Amino acid sequence: MAGSVYSQKIFNVKDYGATGNKEGSARASIQKAIDACAANGGGMVYLPPGQYSSGTIHLKSNIRFYIEAGATLYSIKDSSAFDKDALIYGDSLQNISIEGKGTIDGQARYEWRVNDIEDDLIRANKDMMVSLGKPLMRSFPKRNQYGHLLLLLRCKDVRITGLSFIDSPSWTINLYACERIVMDGLYVHSDTKYGVWADGIDPDGCKDLRISNCTVETGDDALVFWSYNIYGPALPCENITVTNCRFTSASSGIKFCDGNMSGIRNVTIDNCVIKGANRGIAFMDFDGGEISDIVLSNLTIDCIRYDWFWWGDGDPLHFNVKRRSQISKGIKPEADKPAGKIQRVLISNVIARGKGSSICNGHPDTWMEDITVNNLKLYIAHDPQAPFDKAVHALEFKQVKNLKLKNVDIFWDSPESPKWESALYLEDIDGLEVDDLTARQAKTGANTPAVVFSQVENAVIRNSTAQAGTGTFLNFIGDKTKNILVYSNNFTNAKIPFTKATNVGSGAIRSEMNFTQK
Repeated sequence: MAGSVYSQKIFNVKDYGATGNKEGSARASIQKAIDACAANGGGMVYLPPGQYSSGTIHLKSNIRFYIEAGATLYSIKDSSAFDKDALIYGDSLQNISIEGKGTIDGQARYEWRVNDIEDDLIRANKDMMVSLGKPLMRSFPKRNQYGHLLLLLRCKDVRITGLSFIDSPSWTINLYACERIVMDGLYVHSDTKYGVWADGIDPDGCKDLRISNCTVETGDDALVFWSYNIYGPALPCENITVTNCRFTSASSGIKFCDGNMSGIRNVTIDNCVIKGANRGIAFMDFDGGEISDIVLSNLTIDCIRYDWFWWGDGDPLHFNVKRRSQISKGIKPEADKPAGKIQRVLISNVIARGKGSSICNGHPDTWMEDITVNNLKLYIAHDPQAPFDKAVHALEFKQVKNLKLKNVDIFWDSPESPKWESALYLEDIDGLEVDDLTARQAKTGANTPAVVFSQVENAVIRNSTAQAGTGTFLNFIGDKTKNILVYSNNFTNAKIPFTKATNVGSGAIRSEMNFTQK
């Protein structure tokens, strides 16, 4: 320990009775040290090297809770030791730090048993497993698992740095209505095969949050932004930066959560790696909130497919706007909120690999608006071991106003799927700019078009290139398809530059300055 640590009064938990042995409970000793520190007006509560088992620890304002390298704080297996749903808990505090190079260990353990809960978002996978005669075995936490590792409510000026948070029985780090938070240099881990509900970092209704230099490997979602009413009124989650992190998850690497009642906005995520995730980046808006002003840049995304009971499909990008009544059987449409909205999203400089289609859908009632994808290299490969590989198109957008796709390259990796069709499928788009797209259909020489425009109006596709082996590059369908300019494209590798269905008007497509086979 260096720097200003020496100018603080240090409250060593061993001076308050903690032994540093895992057996027994150090909860009372740790709490006495915290209470004494708070009575002193603040300082540092220090866990020296050793093993400490505890139930709920209540933080207080103006305290630096420091877990030294070689020290491990364990979540004890005793429900009576938890008066809150957390190992470390704080409410309405100011100026707190949870720091060090030690470890906080939730000791989560799991068992494999037949699915006995109804999860609306994996119902399709469950039905498919049943139809194929596959067993509905899945992971569940054992009965003696308790709480989050860190739960902070309505706190201000928070630092969480340097520590390892492992094997949480529930969401690992959960913050609600907190302001001015720094998370730096954390390692968060839960089992990616078994660790259901063990999210990594879950800020809910927080603002002015910075997350940097973290590695998060979790069974459930690695990083999730919420705007929900679990601990109080739903508040916007806003003014957030995420930099220099790596995320791995059996669900989503980064998720703008379906639990969004108010809004998630002003978020920048830069220079991050999403590796081995079941879903790369998910925008899921089911509770009427708005997702807006989001910048995602300089990312590599590598998705694989996990077991049937996880959300996700090996898909690098996922946008989905629904009303909750469209997901949950128990909610009547007339009692539901209107659909939420996704708008002003910029995705740039991304290399993405996946096993599933990147499906990006707005809602018939509230289309997505102002979505830009710039400089994307997208690779898709088949997963023959998965009975529920549903991928058809590599990249798909529906219900969008003002969509821009610039410098997008789409590649089909091996092994191939017999279900694959088009590289890019666009439907219900008003205001479209496709510039410098490189693509072909899935199977070389097949009649399936590389690109489909269905019910697309006010669009231009220019400077785009048909890859070698392209049959038909473009296909226009739908009676609403109109005011389309096809300009300065390289169709020399395509047998047929473009076709249109009979329900597309005679003057709907204008073609100029394109290069074709002689």
